[in-house]
Amino acid sequence: MKKIIDYTLFQDGDFNIKVINILKLFVFLVVVTLLLKIIRKAIFRIDKIDVAKKYSIYSLVRYLIIVISIISGLQLFGFNLSVLVAGSAALLVGIGLGLQNLFSDFVSGIILLVDSSVKVNDVIELNGLVCTVQEINLRTTIVLTRDDKYIILPNSDLTRNQLINWTHNDFASRFEVTVGVDYSSDIQQVIQVLKEAVDSQKGILKEPIPFVRFTDFGDSSLNFSVIFWSEELFRIENAKSNLRIKIFELFKENNITIPFPQRVVHINN
Repeated sequence: MKKIIDYTLFQDGDFNIKVINILKLFVFLVVVTLLLKIIRKAIFRIDKIDVAKKYSIYSLVRYLIIVISIISGLQLFGFNLSVLVAGSAALLVGIGLGLQNLFSDFVSGIILLVDSSVKVNDVIELNGLVCTVQEINLRTTIVLTRDDKYIILPNSDLTRNQLINWTHNDFASRFEVTVGVDYSSDIQQVIQVLKEAVDSQKGILKEPIPFVRFTDFGDSSLNFSVIFWSEELFRIENAKSNLRIKIFELFKENNITIPFPQRVVHINN
């Protein structure tokens, strides 16, 4: 049995691979896998931390354990890491210069996981694209758009560019729907109808209280904005659409006209 365990499968100078090394590596991988599962369960059992932060903490711990495992695994086969790093220093410098963007993405991934400025399940807006964060990896972040399309973004895009995080402090954000009415309309009636429309809609919060604002005297209309808060951030366009439909129906019932753009043409004879 001992002869089988000590049998050399491959040898090159001082480096050799024995059956015992393969067995040790297998046991080592099993232990690391079990350790990761135990750590994941322990982290996700903590009630005082939200799910997004639990994911960030687990990701950082997982990457750290993977790096340590790779180093330890190489040492099991007799690799002298100090000699390996010293001998490849010049090569690493050349690779680093050629892979600056890749390293920038890795550093950005660590920053995102540490400072939690963008977390899993956050609704963000980047360059006009509204999406929800599905997964944050060390190099890339996977997001889901309102068109139900998955997009893989380099992490540096999230740290280098300005973005809006709709759920950074709270899961409720403020939105508005605008509408214009004819100059002959009764302003108080219009405000009352708009309040009735927004109060009857599902997905719109009662607190803070929605309100109506008379925003401007337009070229062809009196312009109003309906201001409201909602927690349906990712699908808010559906709530806006339903509100516009309700406003249109109530305007028809109350004989309130939404005017067409008008132009006055003067002809000199």
